Amino acid sequence: MIGRLSGTLIEKLPPQVVVDVNGVGYEVDVPMTTFYQLPALGQKTTLFTHLVVREDAHLLFGFASKEERETFRQLIKVSGIGAKIALAILSGMTADELAVAIASEDIKRLSSVPGIGKKTAERLVLELRGKLATGSNLAVPGGLPFAATPDDKSDIVNALLALGYNEKEAAAATKGLPADVTVSDGVRLALKNLMKG
Repeated sequence: MIGRLSGTLIEKLPPQVVVDVNGVGYEVDVPMTTFYQLPALGQKTTLFTHLVVREDAHLLFGFASKEERETFRQLIKVSGIGAKIALAILSGMTADELAVAIASEDIKRLSSVPGIGKKTAERLVLELRGKLATGSNLAVPGGLPFAATPDDKSDIVNALLALGYNEKEAAAATKGLPADVTVSDGVRLALKNLMKG
């Protein structure tokens, strides 16, 4: 795994850049948030990288900060979000802005990114709540996958409300959930309960 590149910036063709590291030119795709921070051609730069290996290609993605790279890695874990869409999301907003949008369940802001519809935005909120850190490195509000606390139960209810269910439906769907259920599992079980009803 190539985790970091330090070298001379020799090409800038958004979203791709080429970094010369001791005579080897690495083609790296970067989000526009990183692109705007790059120095002029011929200057030294450092990028935190993530390598995606596919059958037909090895793709290298670069980021200005470790936080941005970690956000990218969380994004590509979401079903239906590939590396290119993750790059588009981070081109449309910074890692901090994304964390705030997820925490505040701002579906409108998320679906303003090209390639992200309302359903995908809702999936992003469901799967990433509590997993993205802000610049202060504090986790944003939301349940991490630990045993459910009363707060986790309210997170499950809030997730259902964000999906358009009313409070009565959300309360009924979460009533019989096990005490130790995680937020993500709780949402899945609650949705199954709602489908039965």
